[in-house]
Amino acid sequence: MKGIIGKKVGMTHFFNSDGKAISCTVIEAGPCVVLQKKTQETDGYDALQIGYGDKKEKNTSAGMMGHFKKSNAAPLAQIREFRDFNTDLGLGDTITVDIFEEGEKVHVKSTSKGKGFQGVVKRHGFGGVGMTTHGQHDRLRAPGSIGGSSSPSRVFKGTRMAGRMGNETVKVRNLKVAKIISEKNLILVNGSVPGGKGSYVIIEK
Repeated sequence: MKGIIGKKVGMTHFFNSDGKAISCTVIEAGPCVVLQKKTQETDGYDALQIGYGDKKEKNTSAGMMGHFKKSNAAPLAQIREFRDFNTDLGLGDTITVDIFEEGEKVHVKSTSKGKGFQGVVKRHGFGGVGMTTHGQHDRLRAPGSIGGSSSPSRVFKGTRMAGRMGNETVKVRNLKVAKIISEKNLILVNGSVPGGKGSYVIIEK
C-alpha cells in the first residue's frame, strides 16, 4: 500500500475539458523522506517509514536526531509508516506526488475539526421536541428521556448524549484524484477532506 503525507491547503474548483466545475480539496503532498525500511526478518513485518514537514532542531530529542541522521534528513514534524510499500527506494530518498495518477481512487485520513462540548441536536442530529408556545420554557433542544426509572433502572452504555464533538481521526474513502501539479507538489481530490486548513493528512493509494 503506497501513501504519502501532506498538508491541507484549502478547497477550490476548476473547470474540466467539458466545461464542468469540479469541486476539490487542494493538498500539498510531499516531498517525503524515507527514514527507515522495516523487513520481515528484522521487524516482523514489511513497512516503509517516511517523514514530512519542518521541525526545529531545539524541539527534537537527541534520540530522534540520531534517527534522522541515519538518512541524512533534517528534523521532520510528521512520521508515518506504510506497510507493504513495494519500492526500491533507500534511506534518504524522497517520495513525491508522482506515485499517484489522475483519475485513480485514494483514501485520505486526517483529524477532524474539534467542536468542543455540544448538545444532542448538533452532535447527533436530534430534532428536538415540542413547540415554543403554550408556556414551554427551555426544553426545545433537550435530549428527552434517557432511560426508564423502574426498568431497566439504569442508562444503557452508548446512549447518545451531549459531549465533546470532533477532534477524531476520520478516513474518507475512494476520493478521485482530479488533478496533479507535480512542480508545486500539489494534488487535487474531489470532495472534502477532514480537518482545517494547515492540518496534516495521509493519502493512501
